[in-house]
Amino acid sequence: MKRSLLVVIILCFAVQLSDAQLWKLRRWEAQFGIGPSFAFPDIGGYTQGDNILGFKDLSYRQTRFDLNGSLRYRLGRTANMKLSFTYAMLHATDVRGSNEGREYESVTSLFEPAVIFEYYFVKNKYESSYLFLKGKGLWALLSSLDFYAFTGLGGASFSVSPNDALVQRGITEPGSTENKGFSLVVPGGIGATLIYNPNINFGVEFGGRWANTDFIDGFNPDIPANKANDKYYFLNFTVTYKLKTTAKGWPSLR
Repeated sequence: MKRSLLVVIILCFAVQLSDAQLWKLRRWEAQFGIGPSFAFPDIGGYTQGDNILGFKDLSYRQTRFDLNGSLRYRLGRTANMKLSFTYAMLHATDVRGSNEGREYESVTSLFEPAVIFEYYFVKNKYESSYLFLKGKGLWALLSSLDFYAFTGLGGASFSVSPNDALVQRGITEPGSTENKGFSLVVPGGIGATLIYNPNINFGVEFGGRWANTDFIDGFNPDIPANKANDKYYFLNFTVTYKLKTTAKGWPSLR
């Protein structure tokens, strides 16, 4: 009897240990994301006194899109490193803003490579046992969610297409050449993922970028009181595919 009980205990421990280490078999993940982009530059927008928390600046006219592809490596069960590549269109217009009389407008094409660190402050318990969720209720579905925060460092190569009013104002400033430029950016934000099956996760991610430049929209008002650099945001809906890991630790497509 004691021997049987000991065997059961050992088996239970071995199963738990194996389950806890299964993520190491899928350390590499490929991710694709798409969603709207939002710019908060010097063109457009409301003055702070008329714009509580900046919600008025979130408008359809200012919205464009972005596409993202990433390769993620799992450092541990709750920490990842990700190499990210994003292409985005950003739009800025004075229409329906505090400076509507200027009539400035620009469209920016932007390519952003970045290295991003992710930390999961809420990690689900069903990563290796999603089959037990089938046929369960809403609570089991919510229990399979992950929540994480991220930050990192990247660069943005951008090209600006201004309208006639902005061209007449003269957008060629020190640091820009033919309406093109490059800037360091610091990403930061939060996200959530949902297990669909052992190979695929679905998710949503919202993140902002602080840029080390004030020319992403092609315009710097040159006002001493305006010390803030440009910022832009992405809201991405993501699909993640988990790649098998070889014995040497590299991703495998087989």
